[in-house]
Amino acid sequence: MDFNDPYARFGEVPSFTLTSEDASTGQPLAAANRGPSHGGTDTSPQLSWSGFPAETKSFAVTCFDPDAPTGSGFWHWSVYNIPATVTSLAAGAGDPNSPLLPTGAATVPNEFRTTHYIGSAPPEGTGTHRYFFVVHALDVETLELDPQSTPAILGFNMHFHTLARAVIVPISTFGDK
Repeated sequence: MDFNDPYARFGEVPSFTLTSEDASTGQPLAAANRGPSHGGTDTSPQLSWSGFPAETKSFAVTCFDPDAPTGSGFWHWSVYNIPATVTSLAAGAGDPNSPLLPTGAATVPNEFRTTHYIGSAPPEGTGTHRYFFVVHALDVETLELDPQSTPAILGFNMHFHTLARAVIVPISTFGDK
């Protein structure tokens, strides 16, 4: 088991391709994708995906920091019920006041209990944090969740419907500006 991958304990599923104009695995998040205390604007990165299973009926997109000093990580963003015809999200789609999320998509509150993307802002002395941006290919068109559900409840429900995952893992460290 890979203890560095928060999804490893759930068993392997096929992978597909996730790319971004703003973020890549092992590289620092772009300034805009960080929180204001780290010189950013809480702007979600652009994401595009391909190669998912043909039987995919919807997608969910999550951003999770397993390195937050909480014992349970920190959820930055969780969107679900993205139609299977959608294969990208524009930068800034994490702002619930923007028209960039597709019709039907829903967002559950993050750790701050808001529905917008929260940029990286690792506290001083906590080292380098990893941000798992994951696109989950699901075998259902919709997940029926209470709008105030937590990302953990979303994850629990997705677990039983995940066909495949695509992952990129950019990083951020205290003092990134």
